Amino acid sequence: MFGTILISVSTFMHVYVFWRAASIPFIDQHLSRKALVGAAVILWVLFYLGRVIGHDGTGLPAQVLEFLGMTWMAVLFLIFVPLLAIDIITLFGFLLSRWAPSLRAGAVLAGLVLSLIALIQGMRPPVLEKYDVSVAGLSESLDGTVLVALSDMHLGSQLGEKWLAARIAQVSAQRPDLVVLLGDIFEGHGSPDSQVIAAFKQLSAPLGVWAVTGNHEFHGGGDLSLFEELNFRLLRNSWAEVKPGFVLAGVDDLTGRHRRGLTGDPIAQTLAGAPAGAVILLSHTPWEAERAGQFGVDLMLSGHTHGGQIWPFDYLVRRRYPLLEGRYEVDGMTVIVSRGAGTWGPRMRLWSPGEILHVTLRRRTGTGATGIGPP
Repeated sequence: MFGTILISVSTFMHVYVFWRAASIPFIDQHLSRKALVGAAVILWVLFYLGRVIGHDGTGLPAQVLEFLGMTWMAVLFLIFVPLLAIDIITLFGFLLSRWAPSLRAGAVLAGLVLSLIALIQGMRPPVLEKYDVSVAGLSESLDGTVLVALSDMHLGSQLGEKWLAARIAQVSAQRPDLVVLLGDIFEGHGSPDSQVIAAFKQLSAPLGVWAVTGNHEFHGGGDLSLFEELNFRLLRNSWAEVKPGFVLAGVDDLTGRHRRGLTGDPIAQTLAGAPAGAVILLSHTPWEAERAGQFGVDLMLSGHTHGGQIWPFDYLVRRRYPLLEGRYEVDGMTVIVSRGAGTWGPRMRLWSPGEILHVTLRRRTGTGATGIGPP
């Protein structure tokens, strides 16, 4: 269903962009209508093959197809937005009729410039975002504990062993006490390369490497046996006491529950029976934050949103995910939403750089250990 919607929306943008491009004087003077239609058809086919064959395939041809097709999809979006803005301002040429064609030309040029910037930003390594979080119930011995979180790596045909090895080097340089993976570790089309698995085994921390599922972990049937080969522990609607009074809990991806029509209270299920102390909840999707706060969670870490990845798409994403990126305080609980280390679809980001979270846990003085339980 998602693929059908994506292809339908992209096809609409495709038709609109080339229809408006035909009214730009420079294009009208240098390209015949047949050439313009031919270019439109070729680029649409490239996008379609990139989405259908490249996305689900393996090997170099699939990689090239996916890269070109998804890049064109993002370029199309970044041209569509300023073109539509100009048409709205000019009422599709009824206002400022003399200037409208030139304004459309400027919109196309602006879209191409933004696309180049987005491609450069998308290829850059993720930045390190540092946070200090005060946690009630954290023991004195754990004051200053460093947690590093990676989210939304989307390892697959576009991001492979070399990229992962560089991210592991980034993480290791922080000398973390604890590493958490916040879902969408793998893209989900095809089994990961053996070199990727080998690289993952280099990731370690004194208090362990922990993970939760994202929506992409359930692509292709949801076979999670791969996690057994790796050196990190998967938390599935469960908790673990990492150290006495220091609880790490993880909930299965909440969007998956929503799509499957599952009912119940996943937060209550996940935290049932957890001991008093400092509690960190890992949830790929930044939903149910208020519920987590009611159960005494001190810190919730999420991803999934990519921060919108490509501006101005973030304005649409925020409508579904109000906790879009960065730090929030919800009912006395800190929530940090990562923009993700990798990218989905195009290797492009615009004003939303990829990131790795570096969280230093501080003991909150003047309060005792908190209890876990329903409000």
